[in-house]
This record gives sequence, C-alpha cells and structure tokens, in this order.
Amino acid sequence: MQSQLEHLNITVPEPEATADMLRTLFGWQIRWQGPAKDGGHSVHVGGDDSYVALYAPKAPLQRAESSYGRVNGLNHLGVVVADLDAVEARVKGLGMVPHSHGDYAPGRRFYFHDANGLEIEVVQY
Repeated sequence: MQSQLEHLNITVPEPEATADMLRTLFGWQIRWQGPAKDGGHSVHVGGDDSYVALYAPKAPLQRAESSYGRVNGLNHLGVVVADLDAVEARVKGLGMVPHSHGDYAPGRRFYFHDANGLEIEVVQY
C-alpha cells in the first residue's frame, strides 16, 4: 500500500465557520467535533479517507505574519475537485476572490484566501 495523507491540523479562530465554508465549497462532512488540546475545540471536516482538523485554542489567537517566511508555516491547502468552474463560482458566491489562475501539468487551478487569511489552492486534473 502506498502511503496516504490522512489529515492536516490547522489552527483557526472559529473552527465551525471554517468547516461550514469547506463543506459548502467541497461537499465535505463533519467527521467529529469536540474538546481538544489545552482546553481548545476541534472540528474534523472532510471525506471518508482524509480530513482537515480545525483547531481553536482556549486563549484568543493573534495574527501571524506570512507563513512563507516561517519554519513549519502552512503556506496553503490544496484540494482536488471534479469541476473547477463550479467550485470557483461557489468561492465567489461566498464573497472570496479567486486569484493566480493557472493551467499547467498536471491540471488547471486557482487560489483564494478565506476570511482568516488561509490560502487554498483548488485543482482539477
């Protein structure tokens, strides 16, 4: 069996709001939610084989500078979809702005930032 990424854990200010956005865009479901590390709260959202764990600590979060200049910084989340144009329309419908469109191997893509600055790349192979 080839190795497979099972989940990614991201700190966000409002796990439920981010999970709702991901559910709307990608058709994912909430797999689990509840108490988490150090009195925080997590929501796991995804499909049958993989998910994104959205974690909020008990203490208020502070915005960090760009992740591209930090060790272990999360630069963006990449999601493969069957219909890039349909997802782009949903992104726009939620008031977010697609950018950096590209069409190169292995597929077409665009990026957007959510309300908290999380960058997401959407790809269609």
